[in-house]
Amino acid sequence: MAGNKSNLRRACTAAICQALLHLLGPDKVSLPGSGAYNASLTSYFALQVSDIHPHCFASPRAADEVASVVELLTSNTTGRRPDEVAIRSGGHMWVAGASNAPGGVTIDLRAFDAIQLSPDAKTVSLGPGARWQDVYAALDPYGLSVAGGRIGTVGVGGLVLGGGISFFSPRRGWTCDTATAFQVVLANGSVVEANANENTDLFHGLRGGSNNLGIVTRIDLTTFQQGDVWFANIYHPLTTVDEQIKTVARITSPENYDVDASFVTGFGYASTQGLTVVNNQLAYAKPTGDANTPPAYYNDFLSLPSLFNSTSVLNMSSLARQGNANLPPGAARYLFATTTFRPTEPMLRAAFDAWNSSLPSISAVTGVTWSLSFEPLPPSLYLPGAATNSLGLANRSGTRIICLLSQAWADAADDAHVYATSEAIIAEIEAAARRLDAYDPYLYLNYGAPWQDPISSYGGESVRRLQKLREKVDPRGVFTEIVRGGFKIPRGE
Repeated sequence: MAGNKSNLRRACTAAICQALLHLLGPDKVSLPGSGAYNASLTSYFALQVSDIHPHCFASPRAADEVASVVELLTSNTTGRRPDEVAIRSGGHMWVAGASNAPGGVTIDLRAFDAIQLSPDAKTVSLGPGARWQDVYAALDPYGLSVAGGRIGTVGVGGLVLGGGISFFSPRRGWTCDTATAFQVVLANGSVVEANANENTDLFHGLRGGSNNLGIVTRIDLTTFQQGDVWFANIYHPLTTVDEQIKTVARITSPENYDVDASFVTGFGYASTQGLTVVNNQLAYAKPTGDANTPPAYYNDFLSLPSLFNSTSVLNMSSLARQGNANLPPGAARYLFATTTFRPTEPMLRAAFDAWNSSLPSISAVTGVTWSLSFEPLPPSLYLPGAATNSLGLANRSGTRIICLLSQAWADAADDAHVYATSEAIIAEIEAAARRLDAYDPYLYLNYGAPWQDPISSYGGESVRRLQKLREKVDPRGVFTEIVRGGFKIPRGE
């Protein structure tokens, strides 16, 4: 019986892909075995996503085409629905099924890569498939920027809808908070605008609501004047851990925080080098001079012994491309997992100890890069837009740390071990956070692991608003029942 249902689903999906081919044309629908299909598979960030084979890729190029695709996929008149649909912008989300549909239909938005500066230069309209390095390259000549992604190859859509952290976020807020409008294709195939004046509940819901409410085909972001950025990439010996932790705890306190500073302190092990190091990536939005004139805010980091120290003053497109170089070389399998806590010295140390104690267990994994990083979340970042997004942080005070556990490895045979070890580390860190009165339930969606539930972490009030909004804009549950991948709004009572 199960086999018959599976065959029926495959037959339905095959028929739908043929209908999409007729609807969009052969240049916008690719089937297995074609060059375009294979190119789509290999363009994903993570190997485990490339391993997923949809029945077809649909690649619309305009909002009305996306609307026609949605209408076809959800039509009750045909009696057919695909088993699963996924929506892909840049393809950086590594969670299997979030941006690629196994045996289903993947809607590929990479053609939505437009970058259009408004006549008054106060906003820029972006397609969800645009890459941040290209956004910055378009804005740099005008002395403008946006609070966008830090890695150049990341796509616009997923980062914004999950919240988004920028080098400018301590001053400008979450990336999603700088959005002034979204164009969205809803589950009924209608194309709507969501902004501060129309569909305001949808506008707020999309700020952190991920892929649950519709297919976003345009995002307008606020621009601001921005010149070059000072940046340092420094590797330190592990013997500096105690001083690193003291520095992070001290400079992230609200009274000490400099809103022009954005940094990540990380700890990394690479099996290919057999080396464990501390890495500080330090950005400052208002350089005080040339690369050799660092901002005083970072003096404690800069005074520590280093193995490698590169400082520069560069524009945002160059900095975003430099961010690409921080990714492990070559194709890899990836896992992110996250938790949040207050940056006390005991808590930072407990998180490091949990990661460090896992190294003997993980060192045998082929080609593994095993990292833990601390990213400050000061009140200047999360509070100004808290009343108009879905992230549920309006009742917080003080700085938080987003703790990211990130892994890259080569062999699928190691998947289970990597996942189990990572889950155990996060559990250990969260247990320590509760014990040390430093725990915060918030989970940054763009860093979430498959076993985590970021949207529930937004809290009951935010979840209830999202559930009510979902019932309004998607009463049939298209973006829950058919678009099943990614992190979903919890089902109502």
